[in-house]
Amino acid sequence: MTWLVEVDGRTCIGSGICAGAAPDHFALVDGESRPVRAETGPDDRVIDAAESCPVEAITVRAKGTGELLAPVE
Repeated sequence: MTWLVEVDGRTCIGSGICAGAAPDHFALVDGESRPVRAETGPDDRVIDAAESCPVEAITVRAKGTGELLAPVE
């Protein structure tokens, strides 16, 4: 399974929690988070980062189905 990782730049406040939780998957660029790769294999750290984002700027979806994996309510 492949995951699609997106960060909404208009929502991101640059807290850096995602980069701290999953440094292989997120980087801060000019004060905003960016996914290192738009597609990745399953990794609990990516889900943790999305769930930890204080403004829910990160979404993780299953490629192919579009199922929202994180954040979940």
